[in-house]
Amino acid sequence: MKYNKISNTLFVKNRNKLLNKIENKGIAIINSNDQMPKNGDQTYKFRQNSDFFYLTGIEQEKSILILNPFYKKNKEILFILKPEKELEIWEGHKLTKEEATEISGIKNIKFISEFDAFLKDLLLENDNIFLNNNEYSKINTAVPYKDLRFIHELKEKYPLHKFHRLAPFLTELRLIKEPEEIELMKKACDITTKAFHKVLKTVKPGIKEYEIEAEITYEFLKNGANGHAYEPIIASGKNNCVLHYISNDKICKDGDLILMDFGAEYANYSADTTRTIPANGKFSERQKEVYNAVLRVMKKATKLMKPKMTINKLNKKVNSFIEEELVLLGLAKKEEINNKKQKDVIRMKYFMHGNSHFMGLDVHDVGTKDTEFKPGMVLSCEPAIYIEEEGFGIRLENDILITDNEPIDLLANEPIEIEDIEKLMKNK
Repeated sequence: MKYNKISNTLFVKNRNKLLNKIENKGIAIINSNDQMPKNGDQTYKFRQNSDFFYLTGIEQEKSILILNPFYKKNKEILFILKPEKELEIWEGHKLTKEEATEISGIKNIKFISEFDAFLKDLLLENDNIFLNNNEYSKINTAVPYKDLRFIHELKEKYPLHKFHRLAPFLTELRLIKEPEEIELMKKACDITTKAFHKVLKTVKPGIKEYEIEAEITYEFLKNGANGHAYEPIIASGKNNCVLHYISNDKICKDGDLILMDFGAEYANYSADTTRTIPANGKFSERQKEVYNAVLRVMKKATKLMKPKMTINKLNKKVNSFIEEELVLLGLAKKEEINNKKQKDVIRMKYFMHGNSHFMGLDVHDVGTKDTEFKPGMVLSCEPAIYIEEEGFGIRLENDILITDNEPIDLLANEPIEIEDIEKLMKNK
């Protein structure tokens, strides 16, 4: 692993919270992610299942966790690959039982070859089985990933048992970050900020979008990040207006704005930032007008990110802020914005996405748009204005920690004011 060792007390706490949720109700079984095939004999880079990592800290494939609150002896059981010499010659070191205990805090470690027989005996004593699944609202995949296959296998083998959803419990727990998790997210944000500073000293007319991506990637890896938390967006010129532009293959021209949406993943925790900068180091007057409009909205939105707010409520507020700015920018008339039927159509032309999403082990983390904000939650704040007819768009994004008092901007050290950006780009 590239990141500093995480104390297993975090994973012990996380498991205890989940055990309290399922106590006297049954057993929970949580799988690691698959190694996903690519082409030929290659696989994609392994990334652990976020829920499994949250509960164990284990980064290895073919691992399974059983939580069984009924029996003290077998309350927590972790199954891992047996570290055999032939396997390690080809794939490198595999965890020993002692190492798995040190990372996770779980004392009862068994090899994965023992799982089927052990589970059969265990289920003879339990009627209720809690199984995990990806319940993110926008998930739509044709790939039968490990959790889905496991659900079907168990239902076929044990049709008379009662099966329950584990995801609601894990969602509730993962929404509120432990202090250790917040520190890991701060580290991801700090690395992301370093990468942005590197970009400001690198960008000039004629640079290719993928060259900027390369500078960011270098800075991430140099500072111990796993890499990108998601596919980075480096969009110059009219590509500013493509929300999920990831080709990153165009030349940044003099006069272009470059919209960059990127974030480091550190210890599997995500950062997520967006900055829009001028390729030549100097904003035009019109670009300044739009940029400052988005920045004003961002500042007002951030102040609203307090307990009891929700994403849906915040979106409504941000939409009204954007509408006011559209009038000031000459992109809409006041009477259009005052007309209920017209204002949504006008605004959607220039701002067609929401302002926030939850963050954590996934860049679009667990939680719904009606989940009330509570201290310990982390969300993005990302207003924007895209003016396709003028050939550019501006989006700004920071990561906000909800507290009992004022919200904390985890990317507060990343330059965002026009004056700061232009000064840093000038002093290369």
